[in-house]
Amino acid sequence: MRKFHYLILLLLPLNLLAQQFKPVQDLIKRRVPWLENQIVFKSLKSNQRDLIELQSIGNKVVISASGPNAAAVGLNWYLKYFCHRSMSHMGDNLAPVSPIPAVKNVITLEAPAQYRYALNYCTYNYTMSFYDWKDWEHELDWMALNGVNLMLTVTGMETVWQNTLKQIGYSNQEIDDFLVGPAYTAWWLMGNIQGWGGPMPQSQIDGRKILQKRIIERMRAFGIEPVLQGFYGMVPSSLKSKSKAAIIDQKTWGAFKRPDILTPGNPDFSRIAAIYYKELQQAYGKNIRFFAGDPFHEGGITDGIDLRMAGHSIQVEMQKSFPGSTWILQGWQDNPKQHMLEGLDKSHILVQELFGEFTNNWEKRNGYDATPFIWCVVNNFGERPGLYGKLQRFADEVNRIEKSPYQNLLKGVGIMPEGLNNNPPVYDLMLELGWRKDHVDVKKWLTNFTRYRYGGSNNHIDDAWQGFLETIYQSIPGYQEGASESVFCIRPALDSLPVSHWGTRLRNYDAVKFKKAALEFAEAGPEFQHSDTYQIDLINLMRQILANDGELVFKAMTKAYKEKNTKQFKLFSDQFLNMIRLTDELLSTHPYYQLNTYKIQALNLGKTKQEKELNIKNAMMLITYWGENVRNEDNLHEYAYKEWGGLMKDFYLVRWEMYINYLKGNLEGKTMQAPDFFIWERAWVNQNLEIKAESQSKPLNQIVAEILKLKIDAQ
Repeated sequence: MRKFHYLILLLLPLNLLAQQFKPVQDLIKRRVPWLENQIVFKSLKSNQRDLIELQSIGNKVVISASGPNAAAVGLNWYLKYFCHRSMSHMGDNLAPVSPIPAVKNVITLEAPAQYRYALNYCTYNYTMSFYDWKDWEHELDWMALNGVNLMLTVTGMETVWQNTLKQIGYSNQEIDDFLVGPAYTAWWLMGNIQGWGGPMPQSQIDGRKILQKRIIERMRAFGIEPVLQGFYGMVPSSLKSKSKAAIIDQKTWGAFKRPDILTPGNPDFSRIAAIYYKELQQAYGKNIRFFAGDPFHEGGITDGIDLRMAGHSIQVEMQKSFPGSTWILQGWQDNPKQHMLEGLDKSHILVQELFGEFTNNWEKRNGYDATPFIWCVVNNFGERPGLYGKLQRFADEVNRIEKSPYQNLLKGVGIMPEGLNNNPPVYDLMLELGWRKDHVDVKKWLTNFTRYRYGGSNNHIDDAWQGFLETIYQSIPGYQEGASESVFCIRPALDSLPVSHWGTRLRNYDAVKFKKAALEFAEAGPEFQHSDTYQIDLINLMRQILANDGELVFKAMTKAYKEKNTKQFKLFSDQFLNMIRLTDELLSTHPYYQLNTYKIQALNLGKTKQEKELNIKNAMMLITYWGENVRNEDNLHEYAYKEWGGLMKDFYLVRWEMYINYLKGNLEGKTMQAPDFFIWERAWVNQNLEIKAESQSKPLNQIVAEILKLKIDAQ
């Protein structure tokens, strides 16, 4: 009997070890089954920082790691830098490699970043509104491989709010009037809107709760700490008519009535906070260590509020329900407000330098008044298309902080894009900085990136990417919210306004130099015709060439109209419309760039007819007019515009044809009624909620050849 007990004790550590790394072994089975019997995981002791060792022993690759998160990074390092394989949001390159490469010398990686953070509230709608479990499984595999260990997860917060409001006397109808549709949860949770896009059916609320629980379970298996929504005082604006509590009316966000703020520091605040956190515990458990929630986001009204006391009260209620938890605050615009920081216990606060590619608030605000922070980039707004990213700045700024007086306050790095389906090198590099101690020379880093993105490289690709580093991915100073926008997608007018209210059509790079680099990339086509990631990038680069050249044609078209040159106007307007048609043909060659892919995702997530109808309406509103129905507050239209096959032809082309016909009529002396795009866009959404048959597309190589031969008459 004693021998039996002794045997159990010997086997126990092995069983624990197997359980610890099983999530990563399962990831291997899902993504790279050809490595299933080739990788061995071993536990590695580490004092504080995550640690990895890679080596080959015999015919096996041994990954020794301090935990499952580090183990996943070790796997990814081997995939990227030995097998030339990778996952991304723009295609996976995971074909088998045989024989597997050996790691001849031991590689040791120790993460200087305590936290590697991911996701903006907006990502949950611009990218993830209609994710099902298959999508989330891919997402979380990517997060784990890239070392994310702290991630915002706000799917399923509707059930918490529904149960909270029921307990304070709200009817089902009143709750429906507060909750938003599935594509608008980000701005609801940030305190910008209420009720828009709903009501959300109970079946969907329940389904989102189930999905959130599954997401959190997988995150924990990978060593990724979930960041849930905390209570910061947001309440329905209707509460002030139902209660005598101290409430600050938050007025409007654009045309939307904002939720109000229940003044922190009074008994009503404490009572509702306690209910909220109890409901959150019942839904998602007590083992939650991180919370997000930013009061007074984007112009919130603080009149009559003692900010120091407010911050203190918000944190106190959080600590009552979740002792030892950390409140994560966005460093965006003037948040977190200085007076609020003064009232906080900073040992349980983490600030995100949100827009790090432009700001240096960590420096201007003296390390956020000696508060622990992480350095993040947004890079993309609205998941709008375009090639963009200040790659070398990312590496330089992190290195600069590490050598600054605030180095001990820097706790990590993060990616905070409003949308993730774009610019793979941005997210790869940023998260890799969490594992690199030395200053990164991006020019050298890119030579490895291209090999693991495409499965190999050649001189054409290498030269092209160095050209991209000097153009679309250059690190020059200046404010810019994401990539430069396409003239094809602006609300038609003969002016220089961008597509979105806060965007730009200016190119801050040499478009001729970029085109030369893109054409160089296209030269690699025959060798990489079977690489999906190469094809996806080639389409994107050709799309950018058309958008850039479109500006030249638009300028010539505008000039001809102003000079009343009917012949020249017809020439350039015809060419302009043909370029939109060609863009549609280009984008229609791959499901990644098709409107139907998005529509199918939205419809498939719906489990009932009501859910499907709500999803597709939300989906189409978000990428077109967004949501406002007040003309003089129509600033969000096409904030999340897309260049997709089907959308270019059916929405942007038709809209331009209407406008150009109107201009032609003016030149011919006819009395013409200007198109009312505000009304037309809303009607178009209601008429385009179904899946349309894809038109037969030409082969990609044929379309690329047409683009390369395209003569821009405006030049």
